[in-house]
Amino acid sequence: MTPVAPGDPSPYLRSLFLTAIAAATPARLLAGRLPEPPSGRVLIVGAGKAAAAMAAAVEAEWPSPLDRLSGLVVTRYGHSVPTRRIDVVEAAHPVPDTAGRAAAGRILELAGSLDRDDLLICLISGGGSALLAAPAPGVTLEDKQTVNRALLRSGAPIDRINSVRKHLSAIKGGRLAEAAHPARVVTYLISDVPGDDPSVIASGPTVPDPTTFVEALHTLEEYGIDPPTSVGMHLLAGTEGRIAETPKPGDPAFADDELVMLATARDALAATATVARRVGITPLVLGDAIEGEARDVGTAHARLALALARSDRPSALAMLRAGLVSYAAPAGDLDPLAQTVPKAPCIVLSGGETTVTVRGAGRGGRNTEYALSLALSLGARPGISAIAADTDGIDGIEHNAGAVVTPDTLARAATAGLDATALLADNDAYTFFEALDDLVVTGPTRTNINDYRAILIQRA
Repeated sequence: MTPVAPGDPSPYLRSLFLTAIAAATPARLLAGRLPEPPSGRVLIVGAGKAAAAMAAAVEAEWPSPLDRLSGLVVTRYGHSVPTRRIDVVEAAHPVPDTAGRAAAGRILELAGSLDRDDLLICLISGGGSALLAAPAPGVTLEDKQTVNRALLRSGAPIDRINSVRKHLSAIKGGRLAEAAHPARVVTYLISDVPGDDPSVIASGPTVPDPTTFVEALHTLEEYGIDPPTSVGMHLLAGTEGRIAETPKPGDPAFADDELVMLATARDALAATATVARRVGITPLVLGDAIEGEARDVGTAHARLALALARSDRPSALAMLRAGLVSYAAPAGDLDPLAQTVPKAPCIVLSGGETTVTVRGAGRGGRNTEYALSLALSLGARPGISAIAADTDGIDGIEHNAGAVVTPDTLARAATAGLDATALLADNDAYTFFEALDDLVVTGPTRTNINDYRAILIQRA
């Protein structure tokens, strides 16, 4: 999709978001990238919000008869697509359930049946960590659910959360590859984590794990999480060496394995930057690995947008150089400090994964929280609009992907009797944007490259 130059900014921003999603569509990404068939069996397994779509793409692209293929992938409820040879199981996300536990157990059993001449193709995307729910021995599913809920509310970054998940699992943190050894393992990844570290994506079931039991225990302590007894005892036993660590870099289980990164947030940002340029809008890409509290990032991005709207390029550049705008820019052409800070019309693009420390009783995810904070910080400044949405189509646990902000957002809210400041304090951004009919609702996109944010700055 190529968006047209914006008149009404809301549909333009929504169309750019669809461009970002299209950049990470599994059917486009797997063409011509599958390995040669082995002499033995071919087993396809996987987990994540894109897992079913990835499985269907493998079947469509497989270079030999499909009767060579078998396997099982697990995806979120509502994210299944039809497949011919690969079984698809739906399970719960972000808190695991018994369906995910059963699927993970079957995947481990299938992997353990492979021999040296066999091939395991593993399809991994965001969400896979919760969907592959195989508790470590002695840890109950109920206790894993309790810890997972606490971690999701804690504001901890995803790498810290997944360090805990890996050490409470029988399949994550490289243990799936360990079970499949000596078969060759080829893993295809769609990244939903800042930095695109394969060991963090879905807690790295086929990747060496650099984290430790000690780090997992420290994460719970740092974020004030008092774990259930079975979890605490398991982690303590690991720190004392009474339980084997997850397999580490250099382990022979990974010797012949291959990782293929299919899509990242960087790809989506590059795609939308290209289509913006086509209609005369200069992109400023802050980076694809932004983290931090969603409301704090929203405030910082509003400051940058206001400086750009004022044509105060020295202030904008100073914010970038001083790190006052939260960003983690990759090298090369997406480095904002290597660009000329643009004049309006321009668009500020960013990806990554912010967090929300839940203190209120409201509804909403990190993208709606970012958007509400951004709206409050922008005030009623004309000519600035924005979208913040999750590319999987789900912001937190709600049915929306995110929300759109326009120059009249706060005015319409006041007319509707909405107290934006109070709703933000209550973590209730969903209620705010639902009342204004400004939610972004896509349904399941069956991919996941995490958060996408775009701030459009037009000439006032």
